[in-house]
Amino acid sequence: MKHFLLLILLAPAFLVLSCVSTAGRSEISRNLTDSGIKTEEQLYDFFMSAHPDADKAEVARLAALYVQEAAAEGINSDCAFAQMCLETGFLRFGNLVTPEMHNYCGLGAIDADHPGETFATEQLGVRAHIQHLHAYATDESSVLNNECIDRRYRYVQPRGKSPTIEGLSGTWAADKSYSAKLEQLLVRMESF
Repeated sequence: MKHFLLLILLAPAFLVLSCVSTAGRSEISRNLTDSGIKTEEQLYDFFMSAHPDADKAEVARLAALYVQEAAAEGINSDCAFAQMCLETGFLRFGNLVTPEMHNYCGLGAIDADHPGETFATEQLGVRAHIQHLHAYATDESSVLNNECIDRRYRYVQPRGKSPTIEGLSGTWAADKSYSAKLEQLLVRMESF
């Protein structure tokens, strides 16, 4: 009986604490074909919190492009932006892909002989990333709205094999903890 009374007395405190801990957080879907909920400004703020020395104008342009390009193809801009942050080390790059390649998701980056795809502009690099996610997230009945510039789009087989971020581990990247890394970024992003 004492435990029951204690539970009744403490229940309001637990309720208040649980509400406080989630205040300001908005749940981001992990489904790649759901709409992103973060604004360009929120994506920018999230990015700058992790890399405050980044080129502010570049980050603002990329945040806007991710929202626009993802909306055009029905892809979750929050997941795509988080993936760009993971793949580029928050635009620090390194390894095979370099900034001037405008390759924000490591498309085609395999080894020194195959450093990855290169795109002429930031917009085309973001578009290719979104299109590649489209191939992973949608089946054959879903078509692109923009002209396909992702030269690797047709190689994603079967189409729709990863409708959520969880399916990207071992498919998009060989890293078995890839989706867990994306999940950590999305959890952080939810507070912006």
